[in-house]
Amino acid sequence: MAARRGRRSSARGRVRRSGPVTVELVGMDELRQRLQELGPDVQSACVRALKESAAAVVDHTKAAVRKDTGNLQQSVRARFRNNGLRAEIGWWDRDDDYAVYHELGTRRFPPKPALGPALEVERNKIGGRIAAEIRKELS
Repeated sequence: MAARRGRRSSARGRVRRSGPVTVELVGMDELRQRLQELGPDVQSACVRALKESAAAVVDHTKAAVRKDTGNLQQSVRARFRNNGLRAEIGWWDRDDDYAVYHELGTRRFPPKPALGPALEVERNKIGGRIAAEIRKELS
């Protein structure tokens, strides 16, 4: 019985909040510097590729998220910073805090991640998107 109590007290219905999911591209500073050297046309090609990738992550997340009320599906979006060279994808409304519960799960229901897998799928494609946009711009 003592072992059971010990297990229960550590879980007590708390949800582990790990914060936002972050994807870091290694070499981003070097890429940014080289883009500035190449000119605004190549930089705009990279911005277009990033916007395509962000849209793909948003669409994949919308398709995979739980659809009880449809709020999470409707409110996931991307926002862009750093002259369009940085995309943040997620839920930004205060009412959407429960997206964390869906991503990580609780003691009452298992996790059903949507954003994490969408980022994983797109992580393998973004390099090709950038290369294709730069090729279009330079030809």
